[in-house]
Amino acid sequence: MILVEARDVEFAYTPGRPAVSGVSLALPQGSMSAIVGSNGCGKSTLIRLLAGLLPAQRGEVRYGGRLLAGIDPKQLARQMAYVPQTTSRAFPFTALEVVLTGRSPYLTRFQLESSGDVEKAMHALETVGVPHLAERRVTELSGGERQLVSVARALAQEPACLLLDEPSSSLDLKHRAALIRTLIRLRDQKSLTILMVTHDLNLLDPGFDTVFAMRRGAVSASGPPAEVLREAVLAGIYDDEHVRARRIDGRTCVWSELQP
Repeated sequence: MILVEARDVEFAYTPGRPAVSGVSLALPQGSMSAIVGSNGCGKSTLIRLLAGLLPAQRGEVRYGGRLLAGIDPKQLARQMAYVPQTTSRAFPFTALEVVLTGRSPYLTRFQLESSGDVEKAMHALETVGVPHLAERRVTELSGGERQLVSVARALAQEPACLLLDEPSSSLDLKHRAALIRTLIRLRDQKSLTILMVTHDLNLLDPGFDTVFAMRRGAVSASGPPAEVLREAVLAGIYDDEHVRARRIDGRTCVWSELQP
């Protein structure tokens, strides 16, 4: 079953200069996919279109076969969760309070969270490995810790689809790998559909099902990681003739040569 689908989607912040142009892709239920590409190629814009945070100016986005624009926002929030690149730390809420906001799609107006909601929020923190941060204020957390709290907030929504925009950008190597292992486990055990924007090419193979490689607002290549993470493909995506890709112990390792 195709859970999320984009059909010839286009969006421009400035007329005549599309940030996303003619993108079509499909995310099967229970799949784990990544969007990769150079800075400014349209990755974040595309994932915001898929999340319904930006309106497609051309084409359409569907969730479960229905037009995304026609789904009630509260109902959509029970099905789809989005984790942005950065989160505000203007207010000194505790991590648990932040994660509890992920339960809002299940509450009526002015309804307070129940003990069951608190239990689900704590479980989400435990899932990403940071239950010890529950009573810490987010204003006191590191960038990486705040990112993990944001992922926990999204998981507290109990979505069927999770969209993440560079969730590992502030994480150290250990926590980057731990996050990917957690996402793989959620895909395998709960059939969670996952799409992640990332620059961490070395973490994609073999855990991900599909990689969508973007260049200048369009998807220029897609397929299993071993097919997309090849020098011929990556050199064009990143405009870098020094990019190298090698298969080592069943996975693809990517780097750019430092010597000219």
